[in-house]
Amino acid sequence: MNKKKGSENTISYGVIGLGRFGSALARRLAEAGEEVIVVDCSESKVKELRQYTENAYVADELSKEVLEEIGIQNCDTVIVGIGEKIDTCILTTLNVVNLGVPRVIAKAISSDQGEVLEKIGAEVVYPERDMALRLARRLLTGSVLDNISLNNNVEIAEVRLTEKSAGRSVMEMDLRRSFGLNIIALEHNGKTDTEVDPAYIFKGDEILVVIGKKENITRFEKEK
Repeated sequence: MNKKKGSENTISYGVIGLGRFGSALARRLAEAGEEVIVVDCSESKVKELRQYTENAYVADELSKEVLEEIGIQNCDTVIVGIGEKIDTCILTTLNVVNLGVPRVIAKAISSDQGEVLEKIGAEVVYPERDMALRLARRLLTGSVLDNISLNNNVEIAEVRLTEKSAGRSVMEMDLRRSFGLNIIALEHNGKTDTEVDPAYIFKGDEILVVIGKKENITRFEKEK
């Protein structure tokens, strides 16, 4: 195992488990300029990530002692991406929580697994389920390009406008009054504008990025 002594330096993220989920996440965080520690038992997977971060470690076991020696306790957030190996996932998550990491996020593949992870202090994500739900939403609505679920039934969604909206201004459509939605950005002809003029006249082929309650976004999709 490649080891690193614990240090006083805080690192933004740790990613344990470099499957498709963990590897993609670690790469994206590193490309965004964040400092990332990555850990896996596979030398080949760790080697692939070394072009993105110097803090890439091979560990044959994920005990509390090994994780501490690597420096996981110095991370602000740690993501445990080994959901398929349920026992390893739960024990590793518990070890990370016990090391005092402020935020621990764990991947789960079942609601039972997720319930256990929550009880030991982790936030839980279900990547496969969430991707399926997002795809189903896109197929059913036909107009939502992507969406991010927040707390309290609130979403950020990309909605493609239709010709029905053409010729109407932002002020005239008044999404806040009519649908309880706020416009975050407008995309048109490959350009994104985050300061949308109330006098802007829609052409009918724009993409609006809006925030609001899920049911209000659904209502807007049907009436736009």
